Amino acid sequence: MTEPAANGPGPASAGDALRFAFGTLSVLPVRLRQWDRAAARGGMAAAPLVGVTVGAAAAVAGGMLAALGGSAPLAAVAAVAVPAVLTRGLHLDGLADTADGLGSAKSAPDALRIMKQSDIGPFGVLTLVLVLLAQTAALTACYGHGRLYGGAAAVLAGAAGRTAMTLACRRGVPAARSEGLGAAVAGAVRPRTAWAVAVLCGAAAAAAAVPFGGLTGLRAAVAWAGGLLAAEALLRRCRRRLGGVTGDVFGALCETAVTAALAVLALR
Repeated sequence: MTEPAANGPGPASAGDALRFAFGTLSVLPVRLRQWDRAAARGGMAAAPLVGVTVGAAAAVAGGMLAALGGSAPLAAVAAVAVPAVLTRGLHLDGLADTADGLGSAKSAPDALRIMKQSDIGPFGVLTLVLVLLAQTAALTACYGHGRLYGGAAAVLAGAAGRTAMTLACRRGVPAARSEGLGAAVAGAVRPRTAWAVAVLCGAAAAAAAVPFGGLTGLRAAVAWAGGLLAAEALLRRCRRRLGGVTGDVFGALCETAVTAALAVLALR
């Protein structure tokens, strides 16, 4: 991708922001009409909506299998597979590439070169296996408490993963390269906007979990915070190690937040 123009035709409309979000973060057939910093700003602020949509699709797939008599592990596999399909596996690929780059012990330019290669190294393979196993195991536990709870967990985790992307787009977080998606969206979102999105979405997630009873609302809030904190820790590591963010790093941040949030929700 090319970097959006610094000075676009003006503030992006809500429609253009949503088209940017869904067009860059999913495989849904969306035509981008505006490709500039204004669209990137609105689109990445709207990234949690992509997460809700992807998570809802995962919840439907898992819920249908559970309703048809499928086991909790089978429902969990479906709920993990759907987001991978709806993103063409780009976030998982970014996770693997980031693991290879960070695990290489090379200088920043060499690590970035390793991340850009098409093959996957041992660090990437190991990380992919562990993360997919962790997500599947956590969702299995969630579906063990009922298909509604399992579906809600899939939606919350999907939204948390994309909110981690929103936070990584805040001003002050540089791009590690001068081209690619990282450069296109790095620093596009005002910090106060990014944090406001994170807090409001977290509050909505906690409120939506209250009907499950007990401490589920609190657990949802902790899962949300835990997912974002895990992603922030990885972001800090990437800034120190690589000099900033790349498209691969965004994918890694998303999968990290998803996995951490699901792990907390599985402890019901």
